[in-house]
Amino acid sequence: MPLVTTKEMFKKAYEGGYAIGAFNVNNMEIVQGITEAAKEANAPLILQVSAGARKYANHTYLMKLIEAAIIETGLPIAVHLDHGDSFELCKSCIDGGFTSVMIDGSHLPFEENVKLTKQVVDYAHAHGVVVEGELGRLAGIEDAVNVSEADAAFTDPNEVEEFVQRTGVDSLAIAIGTSHGAYKFKGEAKLRFDILEEIQKRLPGFPIVLHGASSVMPEYVETINKYGGQMPGAKGVPEDMLRKAASMAVCKINIDSDLRLAMTATIRKVLAENPGEFDPRKYLGPARSEIKKLVLHKLHNVLGCAGKA
Repeated sequence: MPLVTTKEMFKKAYEGGYAIGAFNVNNMEIVQGITEAAKEANAPLILQVSAGARKYANHTYLMKLIEAAIIETGLPIAVHLDHGDSFELCKSCIDGGFTSVMIDGSHLPFEENVKLTKQVVDYAHAHGVVVEGELGRLAGIEDAVNVSEADAAFTDPNEVEEFVQRTGVDSLAIAIGTSHGAYKFKGEAKLRFDILEEIQKRLPGFPIVLHGASSVMPEYVETINKYGGQMPGAKGVPEDMLRKAASMAVCKINIDSDLRLAMTATIRKVLAENPGEFDPRKYLGPARSEIKKLVLHKLHNVLGCAGKA
């Protein structure tokens, strides 16, 4: 099966009241852990690549790893650029085989965001690629994304119809209280479901995306801290809130930090318990298995897309 776009995935997800997992990838073990879980769960899948990951792992290597995953799993897989910040970057990914790109103009004034997003949409659609835009700004730090709480802003429902109509985007990332990274909240998480409901009314049937949606699972934070890490106060989005969002208009939920935490916690534990170990297979193998376990949990219990491939 060749790579697919997210169009059919999102249509089925919206109608079925579930969301597709969009998992960020950086290396072979992460790709393998995610795709092995998706195969076992028979789930559709979006593999996301940030600009930083693309630079770190090399575009060609990542695409070949994903090609291998398709051969091994036979699943419908979309490859998506996460947080593209320029037309040139989006164009490079489109020309390089990505089936979906995000152009993040959320830091720009509305008119400039529209102009940049439409430029990407026009090029992408001419090449059979779909586009995710963004309105509103999430706080937090993840790769090249760094937004302070003071600069964060909820999505204004009054802008969404005009933005979608003028740009032609295929999906829209919104800000309703999620946050990038592992330090999301000082207190309890409070997602603005009222904003999501209003957007759903204004854009009926249109796929919405949640960024910054890792749950920062406490068992991984505890393991990291136990074996020399220092992550006091790390806190994520409760999974029941993500399940609620997935039952509404949210068709794509992004997960990155949870993957990093699963991998880091496992490697720290293995090396602490086996201080003389120097074979990468002995710590990367268990890390891969833990990522698979985590993704299976997300597919079945959070996203609801298991069995939907």
